[in-house]
Amino acid sequence: MTSLADEINGLTINDDRTLDIAAETGLPPRNPEHNPLRILKTIRATQNRPAFIAGPMVRYSKLPFRELVRNYNTDIVYTPMILAREFVRNNVARASDFTTNDRDRSVIVQVGCNNVEDLLKFVEMIHPYVDGIGLNCGCPIKEQVREGIGAALMTEPDLVASMVRAVKKKYGSSVCIETKIRIHHDINETIAFVKKVEASGVDFITVHGRTKNTRSSQPANWDAIKIVKETVSVPVVANGDCFSLEDAYKIAEHTGVDGVMSARGVLSNPALFAGFENTPWSAIELFWDLATSYGLPFRITQHHLSEMLEKVIPRKYLKEMNETTCLVDMIDWFDSHFILRRRGDKDFATASEPTWKINRDQAAHI
Repeated sequence: MTSLADEINGLTINDDRTLDIAAETGLPPRNPEHNPLRILKTIRATQNRPAFIAGPMVRYSKLPFRELVRNYNTDIVYTPMILAREFVRNNVARASDFTTNDRDRSVIVQVGCNNVEDLLKFVEMIHPYVDGIGLNCGCPIKEQVREGIGAALMTEPDLVASMVRAVKKKYGSSVCIETKIRIHHDINETIAFVKKVEASGVDFITVHGRTKNTRSSQPANWDAIKIVKETVSVPVVANGDCFSLEDAYKIAEHTGVDGVMSARGVLSNPALFAGFENTPWSAIELFWDLATSYGLPFRITQHHLSEMLEKVIPRKYLKEMNETTCLVDMIDWFDSHFILRRRGDKDFATASEPTWKINRDQAAHI
C-alpha cells in the first residue's frame, strides 16, 4: 500500500511546468486497459452488459473496500470525495485521504472543487496514481453546498465547463475526466448543463436521478437519466436505486446507459454485481483480511460489517457486534460466534453462508 503523501512529499509543484510524478517516483504508467472510458465503451460489446461501478461514499470507499468489491464483478470503483483545496495544501490531508496499491484498478478519484487553479494542482499531483478524475457536482450535503462545491455547481455550468476544459487542455486524452451530476427540477436546465459540459471535453457523465433536495426514500428518476443519455454522445452512467444485479440490468435497459453505479447498494452488499442477494460470508472473510492488512479505523470497519451483516444474521447479534468497542473485542466476538477463516486457512473466503458455532436455528430465535 502506498500513501500518496509518502510519494509526493517534497516534490515541487510549479504553475509553469507539468510535474511528471510518475517519472520522479519510478511509478509504472497507468495501464490503458484500466481507463474508465475504455471500459465504458467496450464492456457492452465484449460482455453484453453495462459496466458495473461502485460509487463514491464519504469515509467508506477506501482502499480495503475498493479491493473487496473488485472480487465480485465490479469494473470501476471510486474513492471518497477529496477536497482539492485541502489536498493540495496539506500533507496530512494527502496522507489520510488517499492510499493505493498496484491492485487498485480501475479507480477514479472523486474531487470536490470550485475553481480551475485548485483543480489543476490536484490533477497534477494525483493523476499518475489513478485511472480517472471525477468532478463532484452532485453531493447534496449542506456543508459542501455552502462551500460552493458538490451540488452547488449544478447552478454553475460555465464554471464546471471551464474546469473540465482546463484539465483537457493541459492533459488531453492522458487524463480521463468525468462529472457526476444530479438532475434539475426542470429537465431542460439539465439538458443545457450536460451539453455545455460535453462541449468542454468531458469524457463521460454520471447522472444521479434525483435533485439535490430529493430524499433518497423517493424513487430515482430513470426517465431523466434516459433523456441525458439521448442528449449527449459521450458515455453516460446511471446512479440511483441500484440494490441488486436485477436492478442494474433494469436501469440499463430503461435508460440505455453505458454503466450503472451503486453506492448504498454495494455498501450493504459488496457482491451485488456478482448476483448475490445478500452479502456472502466469503465477502466478510475477505473484508476482515483487507481491513486488518491495510489498516482501517475501527469504527469504519465496524460500520462496514454492520451494513454487510444486516440481512445475514439476527438483529440481536448485530446489536452485540455494534456494541463492541475496539477491534480486538470485535474479532473475539466473531470468533466466539462463527468460523471466521483467515487467509491461508482451508476454504478461506469461499462460503456463501456463515458457519455458526451455535445452532443456526437456535441463533435465529434468541
